[in-house]
Amino acid sequence: MKKLAVVALGGNALLRGDQLGTIDEQEQNTTDTLENLVFLIREGYDLVISHGNGPQVGNILLRNDAGETLYSIPQMPLDICVADSQGGIGYMIERMLRNVLKKHGIQKDVVTLVTQVEVDINDPAFQNPTKRIGKIYNPQQSQIIAKEKGWEFREEVKVKDGWRRVVPSPKPIRILNEKVIEYLTREGTIVIAAGGGGVPVYIDENQNIRPAEAVIDKDLASSLLAARIKADEFYILTDVSFVYLNYKKPNQEIKEFLNYKDTLKYLEEGQFSEGSMAPKIRACLQFIEQGGSKSVITEAFKLEDKSYGTKITMEYED
Repeated sequence: MKKLAVVALGGNALLRGDQLGTIDEQEQNTTDTLENLVFLIREGYDLVISHGNGPQVGNILLRNDAGETLYSIPQMPLDICVADSQGGIGYMIERMLRNVLKKHGIQKDVVTLVTQVEVDINDPAFQNPTKRIGKIYNPQQSQIIAKEKGWEFREEVKVKDGWRRVVPSPKPIRILNEKVIEYLTREGTIVIAAGGGGVPVYIDENQNIRPAEAVIDKDLASSLLAARIKADEFYILTDVSFVYLNYKKPNQEIKEFLNYKDTLKYLEEGQFSEGSMAPKIRACLQFIEQGGSKSVITEAFKLEDKSYGTKITMEYED
């Protein structure tokens, strides 16, 4: 059986911090990133590609706000906005990837799946929403909207008198179409799935699927998907080449190889920032816990160079 890898695109893979976010910029970034996946395809890997959606779904929410304010267009709920972003970004990745494959003479089909991801409606995260989304309001506006819509707001640290909506970020527990994803991938199709962490849904008392006003961590959802479809390897492509200890300190240390036990120890010691590397480390450990062979964190443009990237396995590699 060929090896199967799940590759989570993040960091500067789609949109870079110094860019406006035009479609031309996003398409070029996507193409540059996908060129680096040709290496895995030529090595014989079957692939599932996931992706982030932070800037894109934020823009969708801003359009939501503008449409309601200027034209009285009813706002769409968060789950619809996440699904919109999955479809749009997935289409872009699929189209760019088909062009990249054609350029390299590779015959592969590609499909995008709008993916629902189950969460537990009793997850403690629903009692403590922390994920900031949408536009920034002044205190008076946020109070009015909170009363009208029942939204919860928290003060922005970097914006004086700015308040922003916060939503829960529950743990993913099941990928609803995981069997379809595994089947298509094992048959040789490259599948784009679980974009933005997936559309969060829960199962109600009547066993109906209901939307959850929440967002799911993209790397955790991708890690869960990788484990559920029995992938061999899990890659997180970001904007750094390695995992570091004592990051940006005089005693900074590159870690190219890590085992599960040591990585967990470093995480518990607070070596990894909650705002950047810690969620990625948790996702990698989750994949190893659930039977995965190897997790890799590396820069989006360094995949082919095997001297780059931090490799996490249950035991140290020989």
